[in-house]
Amino acid sequence: MANLLIGDIHGCYDEFMRVLEKAKFSSSDTLWLTGDLVARGPKSLDVLRFVKHNANQIRLVLGNHDLHLLSIYAGVTVSKKKDNLECVINAPDFDELMNWLRKQPLVQIDESLKLIMTHAGISPQWDLETLKKCANDLNIMLSSDSYALFLDKMYGNFPDEWSPELKGLDRLRYIANALTRMRFCYEDGRLDFYCKKSPEQAPSKLKPWFLLSSKIPKEYSIVFGHWAALNGKGTPETIYALDTGCCWGGKLTCLRFEDKKYFKKRNIETKS
Repeated sequence: MANLLIGDIHGCYDEFMRVLEKAKFSSSDTLWLTGDLVARGPKSLDVLRFVKHNANQIRLVLGNHDLHLLSIYAGVTVSKKKDNLECVINAPDFDELMNWLRKQPLVQIDESLKLIMTHAGISPQWDLETLKKCANDLNIMLSSDSYALFLDKMYGNFPDEWSPELKGLDRLRYIANALTRMRFCYEDGRLDFYCKKSPEQAPSKLKPWFLLSSKIPKEYSIVFGHWAALNGKGTPETIYALDTGCCWGGKLTCLRFEDKKYFKKRNIETKS
């Protein structure tokens, strides 16, 4: 009965199956997925179908590429060649998959394990209750018949600072950006969306969100994906970065939470 946590799959279905085999994934295990199930890799449709079919033993969160796919479905934006999503868009079960996907959460919290998972991280300006409330509010919007209204206004980098006074679509945009796009912050906690480099290459005024003072209780471990340039390194002891760039020729990483053992499979095109 293991908890297996896997970084961004990005349509790399074959590598996904191979890392599950390596970790000896069974029907008694729980699989945690950090989001970005789709885009870039060759088999996004297979990934979506597998996750939906096995939803009873999977805990996932939405990533920015998953939200982008939903915005394509809603007619807000168009698919680009680099997205590699035509197999999903043309699938006979596209409607069914998208209406399932948009109802998935933005955060997973297990109180018995003291474990929190989001796609990109947790805003340093949020405490635990604010995290729960904000993620739930966005989930309610995406699950509602008005979801396209938000997706139409989702794109944008502002507001970049949290305030309890934020309201409406500005508030929801900040929440989505913090949970699915954040990497660096300024010292005062404001979000930066322009730098995508490793921390060593970033301007000195920017710090990784996980190195700023946190309002989340220290007994919680935090798992996230999104930031392939980290290559799983440089985080504090109880914070785990699991995106190791499989779709870019890197590896797909799985962490067994109970003993903190890693299982990895390199992108098939670059050999295992």
